[in-house]
Amino acid sequence: MNLAVNARDAMPKGGKLTIGTANISFKGSVIFSGVTVPAGEYVMLSVSDTGIGMDEETRNRVFEPFFTTKPAGKGTGLGLATVYGIVKQSGGYVFAESELGKGTTFRIYLPRVDLPLQTPSSHAAHGIAPGLTSRSETFLVVEDEPAFRDLLCEQLRSRGYQVLVASNGVEALQIAEQYSGPIRMLITDVIMPQMSGPDLAKTLTKLRGDTDVLYMSGYTDDKLSTILETDPELTLLQKPFHLDELVRKIQEILRRKEEHGVASSLDRDARKAPDFQQWSSSQAALGSRNREFN
Repeated sequence: MNLAVNARDAMPKGGKLTIGTANISFKGSVIFSGVTVPAGEYVMLSVSDTGIGMDEETRNRVFEPFFTTKPAGKGTGLGLATVYGIVKQSGGYVFAESELGKGTTFRIYLPRVDLPLQTPSSHAAHGIAPGLTSRSETFLVVEDEPAFRDLLCEQLRSRGYQVLVASNGVEALQIAEQYSGPIRMLITDVIMPQMSGPDLAKTLTKLRGDTDVLYMSGYTDDKLSTILETDPELTLLQKPFHLDELVRKIQEILRRKEEHGVASSLDRDARKAPDFQQWSSSQAALGSRNREFN
């Protein structure tokens, strides 16, 4: 996005933006702009524009933090520094080619990983456990940060989940009251304005006893210690996290609920047993199962 925005700004009278990808194989090490790129397999991403271009001095400083050629208030000088940081953290390399009046091309080389391709419809590709279909589950997502909330909901919906969205606890309770169907899980930030995640969960689970809760938080354990002490069994996902981590945590909660449901059913059957021998057998089976769960 940063590269595309820079390209747009470099073409104030219009022009052509070209984004390309290619598999690149270097049999030996190569040198670009004085930087050695080791031999190996790479994916190359290029972003080119037909804009005003850069002179050599500007091109040599383009990735420096806070360096910008834009007027005050028009740029922070962090866009290309961010690009550089992301690429380096991924083990890659980024280079700029440009001349005044002849446009600019950025080329990024990222290490290529060859893995078997999974079909988008497969449960394995979506991180969904066998026997647990996501499309029947409705989640209520409560997050006060708009960008993160939108991304989270978009990604959950892409996995097939039904998602209700709220920006705070008060809004979440209103949505829950108006929604007639089951809400399988509340996914909420811990610390929010108006109402905290635990307060929201306490109220919601009183209204809907079948709703499980998954907390998210970007705060340190010190700030969460009081909440953890009051409910040591809560399920907490520390920000930042990958979507696969979230899906795995969701599936763990769903499986745990199913397993406890089976255990509760066995317990009820045991209490109804007509004789001591049958009661003992059921309790033994239940004890063995509970040890497995723990």
